[in-house]
Amino acid sequence: MPWDSPTARAAAYAQDDDLTCVMEITDVAPVAVRQRIRGRAWLAGWLTAVRNEDRDRYRELLAERHPVRAVLESDTEHPSWMLVRLETGEISVDDLWGTGSVEPDDLGGTEPDPVARHEAELLQHLHSTHADQVRGLATLLGDRKDKPSAEHDVVPLALDRFGLRVRITEKKGGRAFDARFDFPEPVRDTGELRQAMHTLFSAAMG
Repeated sequence: MPWDSPTARAAAYAQDDDLTCVMEITDVAPVAVRQRIRGRAWLAGWLTAVRNEDRDRYRELLAERHPVRAVLESDTEHPSWMLVRLETGEISVDDLWGTGSVEPDDLGGTEPDPVARHEAELLQHLHSTHADQVRGLATLLGDRKDKPSAEHDVVPLALDRFGLRVRITEKKGGRAFDARFDFPEPVRDTGELRQAMHTLFSAAMG
């Protein structure tokens, strides 16, 4: 983070590295939809400045996962950025699936969802190019009374290795609900995702 930010200054001068911190992460849908925030997560723990011999190791880790040129090329004698580390003690989540807590060790041992890196562009593509097919998924909802019609907007809201979630909103009344369409089995890459979406759309067409 920028060296002159309040958080960086506090971490730099904290006694015994005892600086408590809560990081809030907000997940916002990459397509225009009502109630666009999909979830929030809070990571609580202790923030420390990365110093001395640890700096090179953490710079390499940062370069591998999230390259940030300004940080990697920062002058070590007069840095404009500070590397900080959050030692996480508690994690809580409030999202589309509900609320709950996660053990830091469990999160650290979890493999990233293979769809996550591409989710934003894929949802935007579905919304702009395959809107009719997304709307057609309504046929898979059976005979429920709130089944979408021409009076509803149907927007792809979330995509992961397990399936697709859409948000269905009344154009006039504004009432909204979500529908989840699961894939036959979790996908492992974009190739399998393409096939799973094709299967889903084909099922909707009958």
